[in-house]
Amino acid sequence: MTESVNFNVIGTIDSPYKEKFAIPRQPGIVTAAQGQLRLTGLANNDELVRGLEQFSHIWLLFVFHGTQSQGWKPLVRPPRLGGNKKLGVFATRSTFRPNPIGMSVVKLDRIEQCSAGQNNVGQKTSQVILHISELDLLDGTPIIDIKPYVPYADIIENAHGGYAQNQPSNNITIIFSQAALQTLADNITLYPSLQSLIEQVLKQDPRPAYKQNKTDDKIYGMSLYHFNIKWQMSDLSTLQVMTIEATTNHTV
Repeated sequence: MTESVNFNVIGTIDSPYKEKFAIPRQPGIVTAAQGQLRLTGLANNDELVRGLEQFSHIWLLFVFHGTQSQGWKPLVRPPRLGGNKKLGVFATRSTFRPNPIGMSVVKLDRIEQCSAGQNNVGQKTSQVILHISELDLLDGTPIIDIKPYVPYADIIENAHGGYAQNQPSNNITIIFSQAALQTLADNITLYPSLQSLIEQVLKQDPRPAYKQNKTDDKIYGMSLYHFNIKWQMSDLSTLQVMTIEATTNHTV
């Protein structure tokens, strides 16, 4: 047996999540999150995705590039358990794994092939783009494989999910300041789902696990698209979005 295996990156993710903080801990929870998967290298060929449009969802296998340099740990603290109990990394979906590989189910909205200009010998080139949503991936995530989601095989009835059997329920009310609402209105043409995205992300309470279900007067910030969003917990059930400020990087 070989001790190592090399993989080629077949694509890169364009995501509204510009930093690890506030990314939902599972896919499918934040339905307003939209992104793109741009195929690269030899995988940038429409023959590789022929027939994929028949499927509503796809599996993405990817590299945790945002935490890869930090190495891995045999024991980790799952946020689901409040960050206070250690479990073996293989009993969790932690990013700190012996091989920093993740898997995620995303919704496949459509497949696009568009012109990408010319190469260095003057030949026209094209770009294959998979438009996806419901993602939980950091911007720039390298993809190493794509597989169709097959319901009859991938849905296992009566499966037991241990400590993560059910989706956490967070009854948090999200309110926006007048300044934040004005920014949303000013950007509604380019970002029509921005308010829904912010609400869905914040309803998951992205604070550190040990602070959840506790009062907290700290002002937090998160980056979505090219916006820096500042927010604060008013009480245990109310969260206020204070400001939404555009950064210099205007990437949709």
